[in-house]
Amino acid sequence: MNDVRSELVSDPVSQPGSVAAASSDLAELDAAIPHCTACPRLVEWRERVAREKRAAFRDQGYWGRPVPGFGPHDASIAVVGLAPAAHGANRTGRMFTGDRSGEVLYRALYDVGLASHPRSESLGDDLTLRSTRITAPVHCAPPANKPTPGERDTCGSWLTRELELLRPTLRVVVVLGAFGWQSLLPIPDSAGWRVPRPRPKFGHDAHVRLPATDDGADLHLLGCYHVSQRNTQTGLLTPEMLRGVLHHAKELAGLGDS
Repeated sequence: MNDVRSELVSDPVSQPGSVAAASSDLAELDAAIPHCTACPRLVEWRERVAREKRAAFRDQGYWGRPVPGFGPHDASIAVVGLAPAAHGANRTGRMFTGDRSGEVLYRALYDVGLASHPRSESLGDDLTLRSTRITAPVHCAPPANKPTPGERDTCGSWLTRELELLRPTLRVVVVLGAFGWQSLLPIPDSAGWRVPRPRPKFGHDAHVRLPATDDGADLHLLGCYHVSQRNTQTGLLTPEMLRGVLHHAKELAGLGDS
């Protein structure tokens, strides 16, 4: 195990399952994720985007690597999306940062008291999240925003370990979109919660309580339409709807008003 950990920062990670399992805390996990090279199609795409860039960002350096989760290591709420955007998080290195989806999400988090600022600009800003961590089932930007099932499953070991490490404090997971919902459902059984059978279906405002299988607290899953530009521009997801789900998450997590 120590041999694996010593390679987290310096060497490429071709077997995320073993490295994720060997991470003893979220700091180690977050340090390992950017070095993952397990999915050749995603590696080629994220690096090509980082070289070619979008014209509006021509003078900026791109992150061009897998993007780790963002937020405190004792979070009681997790927000799970889909994957980094090619010119958003793949450029900035922070989940939901640098694109319009992120603008909607961070504004809502700020409005309900879960973010210190209404905008997430870059890794160098002073934004902090309150009791909330943002992550995804796939950590690399995928072509056309569509990971394959194999890529989702390969990357799933990172999310599994992330939830295991958050187990002592995690009370609520807000899942943005059906892809994240389906990606997440196999995980809680290994992290201390029991998923009902048949598996619950995704829907906006869906709420499922997962009973604990250990001495810890139960986990609440909340569904929310994804904050994609298409959903927000068409009105499928409004700021009020998003704030409503986040307020519900705060209540279930036992967080007071702020």
